[in-house]
Amino acid sequence: MNMYQLLESAVAKWPDNLFLVREGVTFSGFIELVKRRAAELHAAGVRRGDIVGVLSHNIPQMPTTMFAVWYLGGTVLLLDTNLTPYEYDNMTSTTDCHIVAAEKSFFYKTKKFKFFDITQEDGKPNGRLKPAPLEPLDVATLSFTSGSTGKPKVVPLTHYNLTSCATSLEDMHDYIKAGDIMYGFLPLYHIYGFAVEILATLHYGAGVLLQPTVNPKEIMADFQKYRPQAIPAVPRLFEVIRNRIIDTLKGKHIWWLASLVLKYGKTLNKIGLGFLVSKVQKPVREIFGGRVSLLIAGGAATKPEVETFYERLGMRFIQGYGLTETVGPICISKPLKKREAFAFGAPTSNNECEIRDTNEDGVGVLWLRGPQVFGGYLNNQDANEVVFDERGFFNTGDMVTMDKNGELHFAGRKKQVIVLDSGKNVYPDELEALFMKIPGVNNVAVFEHKIKDKTVAYGVFSVDPDMTMEKLAAGVAGANKKVASYKWVTHFAMTTDELPTTSTQKIKHHLVRQNLIDGKYPTRKE
Repeated sequence: MNMYQLLESAVAKWPDNLFLVREGVTFSGFIELVKRRAAELHAAGVRRGDIVGVLSHNIPQMPTTMFAVWYLGGTVLLLDTNLTPYEYDNMTSTTDCHIVAAEKSFFYKTKKFKFFDITQEDGKPNGRLKPAPLEPLDVATLSFTSGSTGKPKVVPLTHYNLTSCATSLEDMHDYIKAGDIMYGFLPLYHIYGFAVEILATLHYGAGVLLQPTVNPKEIMADFQKYRPQAIPAVPRLFEVIRNRIIDTLKGKHIWWLASLVLKYGKTLNKIGLGFLVSKVQKPVREIFGGRVSLLIAGGAATKPEVETFYERLGMRFIQGYGLTETVGPICISKPLKKREAFAFGAPTSNNECEIRDTNEDGVGVLWLRGPQVFGGYLNNQDANEVVFDERGFFNTGDMVTMDKNGELHFAGRKKQVIVLDSGKNVYPDELEALFMKIPGVNNVAVFEHKIKDKTVAYGVFSVDPDMTMEKLAAGVAGANKKVASYKWVTHFAMTTDELPTTSTQKIKHHLVRQNLIDGKYPTRKE
């Protein structure tokens, strides 16, 4: 199937189920909106084979426009809302895009393309228009993964790639049902948000509750009003919510009991004291609206203690792994398993993996193959020759291990691995996880840096206003003792400012390092 046919299939199965929950639009109502938008885009000059940029927050017109483009046989260029006009000009020029559907707040003067108001009111469908006869291997979306200037990496994903991902999400059939509500504040221009909020909902007949902001008050209000069953988020947000839950339980004077449940919950159930477990779990579930059955983490590795916290308080928690090149979640963990650090399960149905170049620590590079894996970067043969082998496996660049249960564990990005002068490898993710446990540390970036011509692991810490360099030094020293001495971070800087992150809250290590070089962070040297 192509993407429009995937929508038609969902409409045929669940015509009266809500798709756009906040707006009260059913699946059958949504497809009518798509046809109306297709008529407007056709009138604006969009034809089969055209590339149409979409630049918008998570408003209902965004998915409507995307499906309208596919109805007309076009390709959607997904544009990050956090970029500059200069970058948008470069991205549209690189992809030969001549029209961008955007919210008016993004409009600017440009000769590169014309804007289409994505929020405009649409007229009636054009009865003469029919769905374009798209092939599965036609390109459905284009996404930039490495900047917009120089020699960017542009990922074309075919309709086959996208619909294969929707099919593979059947692996979560125990946790998502028709009629469920998927919370939708992850940006749809990012592949993680697109996969869970569009592909998963279409596959299961679930609705999506779109939220265009990341305002915590609005999110918590949505939880109470709409009571979603599935909540996808980046690990950082789950940490923030966990802290709020702890504060709530302390305010109700039951944190002592919650601590007991977190440690001995299974035992309490076995010996007939399950009512104590329920007494803790109920107020926690109410924070999410009372009906939450699944928490989905993606975009970065989740700390094991965060996953354990939610599972022991009665919620399924799964970790997804993927890249834009794999339509997001190509690996999914199973809930309620005892896992070690940074586990993200195994490849989904019809996809496979290999771990290559394993070192003495059992860490190797993850290679993937399957229907979700893209066919190569746009007009970038040099990059394609590096990331694909003769058997069609794709080099993710991620370092992983595999446990006895066949579950993969994240060890860090290969390009971020710090190779010391001794030849030993240091994995930033491992150290960052340790340092995040230091009281008063809000975020941390560890990266390779040169100190007097010596390669070291350097840390930049984002801290609370009352943190001092002395207190931070003591915390770092304590964390260092938990790992081999060659991994120790003895040079670091701190700031009360937030560290620069991507839309999925991944730290932009290269920008943090540049800020350090530019003297923006107070430093401490041993």
